[in-house]
Amino acid sequence: MNLPFHLTPGKRAFLTGTLLLTATGFACRVLGFFYRIFLSRTIGAEGLGIYNMVHPIFGICFALCAGSIQTALSQYIASHAARGRSIFRTGLMLSMSLSFVLAFLICRHAPFLAARVLMEPQCAPYLPIMGISVPFAALHACINGYYYGMQKSHVPAFSQITEQIIRMTLVFLLADAWISAGKEITVQLAVLGHLMGEIASAAFTLICLYVIPPQRCRGLKPDGAPVLDTTLPLLTLALPLMGNRLVLNLLASAEAIWIPNRLQASGLSASEAFSVYGVLTGMALPFILFPSAITNSMAVLLLPSVAQAQAEGRKGRIAESIALSLRYSLYMGILCIGIFVLFGNALGTSVFHDSSAGHYIRILAWLCPFLYLATTLGSILNGLGRTRTTFLQNTAALLLRIVFVLVGIPRYGILAYLWGMLVSELFLALLHLWSLRRRICFSWNAWEMLVKPILLLLISIGIHHFTSGFFPVFAGMPTFLVTSLHILLICFCYGGLLLLFHFGKAQRVS
Repeated sequence: MNLPFHLTPGKRAFLTGTLLLTATGFACRVLGFFYRIFLSRTIGAEGLGIYNMVHPIFGICFALCAGSIQTALSQYIASHAARGRSIFRTGLMLSMSLSFVLAFLICRHAPFLAARVLMEPQCAPYLPIMGISVPFAALHACINGYYYGMQKSHVPAFSQITEQIIRMTLVFLLADAWISAGKEITVQLAVLGHLMGEIASAAFTLICLYVIPPQRCRGLKPDGAPVLDTTLPLLTLALPLMGNRLVLNLLASAEAIWIPNRLQASGLSASEAFSVYGVLTGMALPFILFPSAITNSMAVLLLPSVAQAQAEGRKGRIAESIALSLRYSLYMGILCIGIFVLFGNALGTSVFHDSSAGHYIRILAWLCPFLYLATTLGSILNGLGRTRTTFLQNTAALLLRIVFVLVGIPRYGILAYLWGMLVSELFLALLHLWSLRRRICFSWNAWEMLVKPILLLLISIGIHHFTSGFFPVFAGMPTFLVTSLHILLICFCYGGLLLLFHFGKAQRVS
C-alpha cells in the first residue's frame, strides 16, 4: 500500500523537532497560565503592570548579549557543523563578557534607570534582581543556539519545562513562607521568580552540555579550530543582528513605557493605568500567544534548516519550508480567531475574574493569523541571511504601533493600542510575504490556505452548536472547564476535517 505522503529525512527531523518543541511549549504555556493566575491573585493587575514595566531593561540587555548571539550561533553552526564546538566557545565567551558588564551597570545605576528610563521610580528595587539574571540568560541562550545549530532540539525543549517547574515551585514556597511570616507579597515575588527560572534553565542546559554534547549527538568529532578563526565570521553574523535587536527592543521598550503614561494622559490615574496595562499584558495577551507555541517552535527550527538548505543551494527545500509555514500558520490563526471570538469573554472572566480581559481577548483574536505568519516568515528571511530586511520591516511595524500609542491612546484609551497591534501585525506579515516572494518562487493556493480552513471552521462551529447541548455532564461544572471542553470539541472537529480533506486529496492524487 502506498502512503499518501512521504517524509524525507530532513522533513522528518524538522517535524520531529517541531512536535517536541511544540509539546514542551504547550506544557510551559499551561504551567505559565497557572503561574499567571497565581500572580494576578497575589500581586494584582497593578502589580502585573509594574512587573511588566521592569522587563524592557532586561529585554535590551538580552538583545545585546544573548538573543543575537544565539541566532548567529544557530545559523553559523548549521552551515559548519564540524566546527560547532569551536564556534560555540567563541559565542559563549563574547556573550558572557557582555552579560557581566550589563549586569554590573544595571545594579550600579538602578535608581537612574527607573526614574529616567522607565519613568517609574518604584521599579528601582527590582532592577538589580533582573540585572543578576542577565548572565544566566546569556549562558542558557548560547547553549540553546549550539543545540539548535546542530538541529538537536531536545535539550532546549526540556530546559523550558525545567525552568517553568522550578520557578513555579520556588515561588509558591516563597509566597507561602512570606504569608506565614506575615510579610506582604509584592512585585518582588515575581521578579525573584524570573531570576530563579533563569538560574534553573542555565544549570539544566549546562549539565546537559557535559552529559550529552550536541557534537557527539551528531557523531562529529570536534575540529579544535582556534578562537580567532571563528570570531570574525560569528561577529559578522551577530553584529547586524545585535544592532537590529537593540533598535527593536528600544522601540518595544519605549512602547511599553509610554502605554501607562499615555493612559494617564487619557484621564486614568496611575494605579488605573497600571491595572489596565497589567490586564492587557498579563491576562489577555497570554491567551492570544498560547497557540504560538507551535509557530514559535517552527520558527526556531526553520532558521537553521533554511540556512543549511541555502548553503547547499536547495531552493526547492526553501520553497517547501515557506509553503509549509504559510499553510499551518493560517490553519492555526483561523482556528484561533473562531475560538477567541466565541469564548474570549468566558476565558477572561473564568480564569482571571476580569471582564475587560475577555473583551481584549475577543478584539485581539483577529491578530492571530498575522502574528503567526510574521513569526515563521521572519525566521525564514533570517535563515536566508536577510536580517537587514527583517530589521527594517519590524522597525516599520513597531513605529506604526507607537503612533497608535502616542496619538490614539490619549483620545480612545487602550482600544487604540489594540487596533494598532492588529494593523501593525498585518502590515508586517504582508511585508515579509512580499520580500520572500521576490526571492523564492513558492506555491500559494488561496483555496487551500484561506477558503478551506474558513469553511471547515464554520462547519466545526456548526457541529459544536448542534451537539454541545447533548452533554448534560456540563451542568454544574466550573466555567473554565466547560469552556475548555467546548474549545476541545471545536478543535477536534476542525483538525479531523483538515485531516480528512488532506488524506482524501492525497488518495485522489495517487
